[in-house]
Amino acid sequence: MFNQPPIINIFEKAVRKASKMLIRDFGEIENLQINSKSVGDFVTNADINVEKSLLETLQKYFPDVTYLSEEKGLIKGNEEMIVIDPIDGTTNFIHGIPIIGIVVAKIKDDEITDGVIFNPISDEFFWASKGNGAWCNNKRLRVSKRHNLETSIIGTGIPHSNEIEDKHMKEIYNIAKDSSGIRRMGSAAIDLAYVAAGKLDGFWERGLNIWDVSSGILLVKEAGGKITELDGNKWNINSKDILVSNAHIHELMINNLKN
Repeated sequence: MFNQPPIINIFEKAVRKASKMLIRDFGEIENLQINSKSVGDFVTNADINVEKSLLETLQKYFPDVTYLSEEKGLIKGNEEMIVIDPIDGTTNFIHGIPIIGIVVAKIKDDEITDGVIFNPISDEFFWASKGNGAWCNNKRLRVSKRHNLETSIIGTGIPHSNEIEDKHMKEIYNIAKDSSGIRRMGSAAIDLAYVAAGKLDGFWERGLNIWDVSSGILLVKEAGGKITELDGNKWNINSKDILVSNAHIHELMINNLKN
């Protein structure tokens, strides 16, 4: 077991404290008051309460940094930034599907240096810190070693409602026809964590925000995976489209997504 860096200990304290209300609310979904932000995109009391709890804990230890949260937006501070997604997988949460993640990550000089993803329903605590590897519940994570798409399971996010375009369906077809199957978890953070853990062999999605992927990107990187945009160009914190996998199938996925 590798001792967690102090910043990860603080992040863990924050997410575990905030998760208590999530665990409580998960058992009483029908009592939540849900307000629609857009079709298929919901914000719940749980989202707001978790965000509030996270900020209270984190600002106690890091009062001067800039915060970027999915619900509250930008809270300006110094050049360092902490990114928060109070519930990645809100729709899963609303429907009682236990695939969700509380995400906290630190970015300095446009680089993700530390991050955690916590699924309080399954009690899986994923964390990564630059140069210290990727971990889940004291177990070191490594990406898979599969060399071909035929034996690989690939994760993605499938658009819904009026967001669906022909290119999305074509990409899904091109990956599905040559792979062992596609999985749609409903949480990009968990998808990325599963790639880092070798459960998924790859993952791609369009239109993601930094709070969706920040910790997951670092997990995959520290677990030995490869991260680019869909066309193979270098990924950066402003990128919206992402492709991650083990090193063996990355070019294969790029080629399939292009066709």
